[in-house]
This record gives sequence, structure tokens and C-alpha cells, in this order.
Amino acid sequence: MSEGRRLLPLLFATIATQASIVVLAPIVVDVGRDFGASLGEVGVARSVLAASAVAISLAAGVLIDRVGVRPLIIAGSLLAIAGAGLTAAAPSLLAFYAAHAVTGAAVACMLSAGFAGVAAFFPTERMPWAMGWVVGSQSVAWIAGNPIVGLLSDHGSWRLSYAVPATIAGLTLVAGLTAPDLRPAPGLRAERQGLLAVLRDPSARKWTLAELVAYSAWTAEITYAGAFYIQTYDLGAAITGVLLSVGSLVFLVASTNTARLSERWPRRPMIALAALAMGALLVPLLNLTPSVWFTVALFCVVAMCAAVRSTGTSNLGLSQLPAQPGTMMGARTASAQLGYVFGAGAGGVVLGVGGFGALGFVLFGVMAVSAVLILRVEDPEPAPAGGRYPEPVPD
Repeated sequence: MSEGRRLLPLLFATIATQASIVVLAPIVVDVGRDFGASLGEVGVARSVLAASAVAISLAAGVLIDRVGVRPLIIAGSLLAIAGAGLTAAAPSLLAFYAAHAVTGAAVACMLSAGFAGVAAFFPTERMPWAMGWVVGSQSVAWIAGNPIVGLLSDHGSWRLSYAVPATIAGLTLVAGLTAPDLRPAPGLRAERQGLLAVLRDPSARKWTLAELVAYSAWTAEITYAGAFYIQTYDLGAAITGVLLSVGSLVFLVASTNTARLSERWPRRPMIALAALAMGALLVPLLNLTPSVWFTVALFCVVAMCAAVRSTGTSNLGLSQLPAQPGTMMGARTASAQLGYVFGAGAGGVVLGVGGFGALGFVLFGVMAVSAVLILRVEDPEPAPAGGRYPEPVPD
């Protein structure tokens, strides 16, 4: 089977995941109007999805290590279709919440399988290339999915908008059915599986914590980026959506080219530098506003750094427990979803107290913590030609 055919189900799985998550953003006002609920009450659905994803991701990771990637992609796509249908048909806010719990289970299965599939479907030397595409594909939901969701909501109903994640999940199902049916060899199955294996391994534990910290900061930024454009430059929602899509496009392009950096630079220093650069750039991004184009340009540079960090650290995570890629990527899913919850909540508190300027300095501090944690993670992979991986910083 060609590399493209092996990569396709992983790409669809991650795109479907993001489509299931971001669909709520453009329609939250319409949903609240329909149910007679506030924006905050509708937003609880996002927390329900995240909590469900965290709970299921740990079990999903174990299943991947036991039965392979393909069954989880298929199961996740079916759950995503069911979740989208239940959400669109929800007669009440409570049913709306329950439907998001189903979608959260789908996110756990597809996201964990999409990333674990890089180790399952590709040899070590091709993993950085494949991971770049898997990481970058997540931005497709922001670039193409959100505009379609808004269009369907404006000219039809917010319920019709859920055809977007359902359709992508359907394509994921087809791709999953044609994916390689590779099952872990019995001799590679570790005795300790699941979250306990991650927690008992010092390096894997530090990596997971670094992901949680980094995703908390990144979420705090992207959650309120739209509000920053609107409040600072008095832009409309449509123009703001286009500007945010520019950053997502840069993230996609940068992610798919990160493998070239991995061939030249040691991974841990590269990831740590990218994290520090993200944090440092967020300070002027949220404090200096000479023009909208200055902000867009700076945001694009931040997106490039985010792409390098996310792609590099995902590959590093797969190296922590090589016999249990599903377990590690399940831990990644849990960290990312918890980061979404913590980042959005904490970011809102900081904005309420000190505004966007203060948020920039806080996010710099958080990203610096993430960089320090990554430097304390072990990297078993050989150094690129002409370089040597430094020893991890001792505890």
C-alpha cells in the first residue's frame, strides 16, 4: 500500500475530530436563541465534549495497542456521525449536552488513532513527514469547515450545520475501512498499559505534563483571538473569520515542512525553542496594535512556531513508550482536551482582570514552563547528522 493511502485515514480522522469540535463556534448564538439559553450555557457543551474525550481517550489508547488503529478510526467515525445527528436533532439543551458526550467519545477514538497511526503505518524514518501532515490537517476544519458551517447556519439552520462534521466523519469511515489492518505483535504488548504506564515512566510523565501546559496556553490564545481582532480593530465577524483562517493556513504549510527541521536539529531543543518563541511573540501580539496587518503577520509567525512545536513534540511522544503508541497518543488526547478546558477558563479570568496585554505576559510564562519540561524529557532517537542530542536536564 502506498504512503498516500496509508496517510489518508489518519488525515480524515484528525480533520473529522476538529470539525466535530469547532462546529459550535460560529453557531453558538443561534443555538442559544433556539433553546432560550445564554452563551455561557451553550458553551458548557464544549466542556462536556472535552470531559467525555478525556475519559474515553485513556481507554481508547489501550484499545489501539491491543487491536490496532483501524478499528478505532471506524468506531470513532461512527460515533461522530451519531453525535452530529443527535446534536442536530436535540429537542432541548440537556439533550444537546448528551449528544456532545457522544461526540467527545468520537474525538477520543479518532484523534488518538490518527496520531498513533503514524507509528503503526510508517517506518521510523518517515514518521516526521507523516506526523507533519497529521498535525497540519487539523487546521483544514478551520480553513474550510467553519465558513461552510456559518453559511449553512445563515441560510438554513444551525441544525443543518452539523452536516459538515457528519460528512467528514462519513469520509473517515470509508478511509478507515480501507486502512491497513495492522495489529500489534503479541511480543510487543507491554505488561503495563494505559495511563498507569505513562505515569510510571518519568520521561513519559513529563512529556504529558508539557503537552497539557502548552495546550492550555495555545487554547487561551486561539479562543480569544477573534474577540481580540473585533475589539481592537472594530472588525466584523466575517472578516475576522478570514483573518483567522490565514493563520490556520500558515499552520498547515509549516506543519507539513517540519520534517526538514527534524533532519537538521535535535528535537528537544527545537521544540523548546519553538515554545519559547511562541510565548515571546504573544507579548507584542497582544500589546502592540499599530495595524491589523501587523497583528496578522505576527500571528502567522506564532502559527509557524506552533506547528514546529506540535509536530516535533508529537513525534517525541511516540518515542517515549515505543511498544504502546496508542497509550501515548491517548495521553496526548487527554492532555489536549484538558488544556482546552483549562486554557479557555483561565484565559477568561486573566482577560477579566488585566485585559489582553496581561494575557500576553501570562501566556509567555506558561509557554516557558512547557519549554523547560520538554528539555527534561528523554529522547531515545539518534541525533541528526552532524549533531548530538544533549542529555535531559536532571530533576
